Amino acid sequence: MTSSLANSISSLNSVAMGDRKADLVLKNCTMISVYTRETIPKTQIAIIKDRIAYVGPDASHTIGTNTCVVDVKEKFVSPGFADPHVHIDQFVLPSELAKRSLLCGVTSLFSDPIDIVSVGGNKGFQEFLKLGEDLPIRIFQVVPGGLPVDGKFSNSKTMSLSEQKTAIKHPHVLGLGEVFSWTKVTLRDPNTMKSLSSMLEADCIINGHTAGASEKKLNAYVSSGILSCHEPINFDQVLERLRLGMWIMIREGSIRRDLKEIIPRVMSHGTYLSQLMFCSDGLDPLDMSKYGHIDHCVREAISLGLKPIDAITMASKNCFDYYNMNRDLGGIAPGKLADILVFDDLKSIRPSEVFVGGKLVVSNGSLVTKIRKKPISKWIKNTVKLRKFSPNDFVVESKKGQVDVNTIFMQTEIITKLGEAKLNVKDGNVLASYDNDIWKVAAFDRIHGTKKHSIGFLENFGADIGAFASTWSFHENDLIVIGSNDSDMAIASNTLVKSQGGMIVVKSGKILAFLPLNLGGIVSTDSFDDVSSNFEKITDSIVDSGCKFLRPHLIPLFLPFLALPSVRILSSGIIDVKNRSYIDPIK
Repeated sequence: MTSSLANSISSLNSVAMGDRKADLVLKNCTMISVYTRETIPKTQIAIIKDRIAYVGPDASHTIGTNTCVVDVKEKFVSPGFADPHVHIDQFVLPSELAKRSLLCGVTSLFSDPIDIVSVGGNKGFQEFLKLGEDLPIRIFQVVPGGLPVDGKFSNSKTMSLSEQKTAIKHPHVLGLGEVFSWTKVTLRDPNTMKSLSSMLEADCIINGHTAGASEKKLNAYVSSGILSCHEPINFDQVLERLRLGMWIMIREGSIRRDLKEIIPRVMSHGTYLSQLMFCSDGLDPLDMSKYGHIDHCVREAISLGLKPIDAITMASKNCFDYYNMNRDLGGIAPGKLADILVFDDLKSIRPSEVFVGGKLVVSNGSLVTKIRKKPISKWIKNTVKLRKFSPNDFVVESKKGQVDVNTIFMQTEIITKLGEAKLNVKDGNVLASYDNDIWKVAAFDRIHGTKKHSIGFLENFGADIGAFASTWSFHENDLIVIGSNDSDMAIASNTLVKSQGGMIVVKSGKILAFLPLNLGGIVSTDSFDDVSSNFEKITDSIVDSGCKFLRPHLIPLFLPFLALPSVRILSSGIIDVKNRSYIDPIK
């Protein structure tokens, strides 16, 4: 349990004055002050319980016979890093993510568990709250602010207004997550406006998502109390938002990497850095192993010319300033929680020691605290509510010998457009065409237990496989199956039903790669290393077989994503996002 400052002031005061002895003293620190933008040599830091009592040149008056004294040997110390916007309901359990994040010096995660809510509603939100508690990392949550994406088509679960109001009473729930359907704000959707108003009345933070918004629409969005955005992909978008008083989370994660486009222009323009942060928006296991977490953002920013102290400030102080938590976190100062990193130098930015609440959790670059898996409710491992499949479930019927079809043309792993093709029909079933790179794509409701599904055609995938299926798709979580033949599509689907979730690649009746995701159909209960290995096999099996995209797992993730143009598929049908209308698979 984190102590409150209100209940700690007597002990902190006593230690600062030397009337009581500290539990821990760090001496010979070269302290990075995010308040004065300077490094201060030979600093000593005295800590009692989980808070800092004294920062200065001589903490000898705080040292008693039971005080642990650590000689930092003039290494650099900084506040712990924070990721102000991350979706931790992806790939691995919070406990497994914590292990990797701590090694990267990330001591606080601000989680938007939108996908677990889309699967389990408020019940799923409460489950993830529980899974994020009592870990040696600070996990703060926000109520997902974007569900349903579009009530006309969406199949996702959500949280009612009353459930949202109850949720924000929890001390680790800070407000509303990214409101990414910004048109709901500009068009003053009644439910959205009620949700925003209730959050503002409770003095909560509301996170934003303003991709594509500008001028009067952006003004309307900001005037509705939404003061952050992680979507700017260039400096002009950053500047427009900063001028309107917004806070910017510069994204550097597995979906997008925007630092190189933004940081050099920030420096050349002389932009104030006080409302700039770094965020990941979510990291896959391979990227986290290869690059790191927020530590990578700091390194990258420094390599682009930003001063180390400014990069560290963006990774720490600014995040807690935005979340109105700067009384407790964000810097090394009396009264603050003792989340402290120790670095050998300010170039590699690789913490050798990490303290969270005054407790050593990483030493010499290795985890020295035990993180145990928490018990998981049975219901959340039983969310793939589908019967056994047969090849007939993927038949697209036609009485003609050849038909013209509409296709979902993949321009990138994420961006689509409407295409068209001519396909042959055999025994009343419209066939995919490997030679023309035309695939079947199907979406099945796997959450509500209905038989709702749709089947269409996908173009420009390019892999020499039989089927690729996933139970994880952003904010809808239909079962998505891409296939060149109905038999392999059925095998892939049945494996995911039996395992209660995952990603799978099948060819000629054989499973080439399989990543189990048995918690809500979107998170694995396996170790980080096992998940990373299985995820790599999924990617390699598709890419090595000739897929035109390097990150094929993103295709089923985004195919149902209604916040992006142009053509999407859900269990309810194939959708023209811009016109909010259905598209028939056969012309």
